[in-house]
Amino acid sequence: MTAMHTDNLQKLTDFLSTQPDGTVEDIAREYGVTPLTVIRHLPESHLFSGSQFDAVWDNITEWGDVTTLVNNEDLILEFHGALPTGTHRHGYFNLRGKQGMSGHIRATNCQQIALVERPFMGMSTASVWFLNASGYAMLKVFVGRDSHRQLLSDQLNAFRALPALLAEREKHP
Repeated sequence: MTAMHTDNLQKLTDFLSTQPDGTVEDIAREYGVTPLTVIRHLPESHLFSGSQFDAVWDNITEWGDVTTLVNNEDLILEFHGALPTGTHRHGYFNLRGKQGMSGHIRATNCQQIALVERPFMGMSTASVWFLNASGYAMLKVFVGRDSHRQLLSDQLNAFRALPALLAEREKHP
């Protein structure tokens, strides 16, 4: 690691300690790093192997209505609703949604799963990030909100229970 890279990471860590309000992607661009690098330096984040894709996905399908985001330089696409179940076939994780969300995810490209809890735009957020080998989000799933824009407590509890569940699964696959 070069001295300049180390210095840049220290500046990133210092900046993140101020609980900045920007998106992880914007912060990553500002510091010339990947979103995964930013997530690694967030105090309230947990990282797990992408091999846990099915366990995480199946868990989230039980939460009810969530917000799913696909975010890149050209768009932020949001879907509000329950996450559908899926099956693996022909190289994809095929979503079984008959209404609402449907599609195909190349789940084998998921290298890391991050659980991130942080403020954004003055509100608490809790999200699950499915990250590819380049350190960018394939998609993100956010804990849902009630009519007062508060995080749904049942979902937040399920989200907060995930690190222990996944850590146990990684110890005993």
